[in-house]
Amino acid sequence: MTIFDIEQLQTELADKNPRTILKKALALFDNIAISFSGAEDVVLIDMALKIRKDIQVFSLDTGRLHPETYRYIEKVRKYYGIDIELLTPDRDMLDSFVKAKGLFSFYEEGHQQCCGIRKVEPLKRKLAQVDAWITGQRKDQSLDTRQDLPEVQIDTAFSTAERPLIKFNPLLNWNSAQVWDHITAYQLPYNELHEQGYISIGCEPCTRAVLPNQHERAGRWWWESGAKKECGLHAGNIKK
Repeated sequence: MTIFDIEQLQTELADKNPRTILKKALALFDNIAISFSGAEDVVLIDMALKIRKDIQVFSLDTGRLHPETYRYIEKVRKYYGIDIELLTPDRDMLDSFVKAKGLFSFYEEGHQQCCGIRKVEPLKRKLAQVDAWITGQRKDQSLDTRQDLPEVQIDTAFSTAERPLIKFNPLLNWNSAQVWDHITAYQLPYNELHEQGYISIGCEPCTRAVLPNQHERAGRWWWESGAKKECGLHAGNIKK
């Protein structure tokens, strides 16, 4: 798909509702996958399965997730009767990293290297096998990195010159309340950690519950200063 095609598609999908965006994405691409980890993603799975039954779903198993998150993945798999492909880090890369720096180097050096090995590299391997992917990103998750999200884009972080990768963001204009309204209305499964004050949930050592009125991303990498909290999966959001 060319830049020109993307611009046409962006115009067509601008301000459309999530179902319309999903329907277009699934009609355009057979080899497309949904990234699953949190509340937004189960909403996307729920909507997508009503459009097409043979959707690909994958999740990043970093090896450092909460027990509740592993139970959540299994709960969703059984609830919908779908396969969820678990992407794991490259063993040699991870072994070398842990031997050199231990299990908690991110508290001193920042999270980028650990996330690069446990998240970005496995995702890169998966995205090299698909033509497009669907994410649960929302604009209000981060005014610093996600405010300019379009409904559809060329993924600059994972595209190559020979093979552009298309990324759809159907929930970009929803807020957290709308996500949870859908989950409640349709009685969808959710992560038990949400009942313990967690909103944005990542790896166990890097996530904590937030206080009332704190932004949902405040619980991610809380020891780091600055607001541009991205792990690298959506590196294209960060303006240079």
